[in-house]
Amino acid sequence: MSTVRRGRWDGLPGAGAGGPFGVLRRALRLLEAVDRRPQGATEAELARELTLPETQVRLLAEELETEGYLVRLEGGWALGGAFTLLGTQQREPVVRARLHHRLEELRDELGAAVYFSRYHDGELSVEAVCAGEDAPAVHEWADFRATAHASAIGKCLLAQLDHDARLDHLSRHPAARLTARTITGTDRLLHRLDRQPATVPVLDLQEYSMDTVCAAVPVVAGSTVGCLATSLPVAQAHRLREAAELLAVRAAPLMLAMAV
Repeated sequence: MSTVRRGRWDGLPGAGAGGPFGVLRRALRLLEAVDRRPQGATEAELARELTLPETQVRLLAEELETEGYLVRLEGGWALGGAFTLLGTQQREPVVRARLHHRLEELRDELGAAVYFSRYHDGELSVEAVCAGEDAPAVHEWADFRATAHASAIGKCLLAQLDHDARLDHLSRHPAARLTARTITGTDRLLHRLDRQPATVPVLDLQEYSMDTVCAAVPVVAGSTVGCLATSLPVAQAHRLREAAELLAVRAAPLMLAMAV
């Protein structure tokens, strides 16, 4: 039976209590601190400025190094070559390749299919799916774009919109009953979306399909309204909450890859 395996981001600052948003904020502050030291920034200097232990600064810097955003010099850390691609035509394929790599890592770690989705121009779009023989993707028996009210992905994206945008979406895609557990009442659905904490994974417990359970967490990168999600066959529903918690932690490197 598949089990959730712990990975390298567990030790990063903010990976526990702070969640993925804490890791992202610290990563960006670290990049800013390095940028202020063109001759190189030592881990001791960065630790003092960021008020973090040197071991955590080192872990975070090494992760940024693997993405090309930092490089290790004799004088410490300096900005890496990945920044030369920002704002150029090459950025999109680089970001997509990095995204696919992260999704593959996450699929293998969770032992479950993973998804990256966005809400753009008034519609839900599943941008990337990473599945496998032992990590099957959800069978899209009803169009994901029209069933946001029933899926973890859809609810996670809708929760990031304002009230008027949610009403607009539901007016174009009325909430239809897909299973006995689907919420179809607009007021009840809006109430749940209003009460959804930003740092808590959104769950789909057989609302879209009786064969599958899902979880999703927000991916906040600039103006992107996005989410990272995972799905499990209903026979493995007991794994969902642990997988959802790990999904929230692993969203941090994905947000970083999309944001910088």
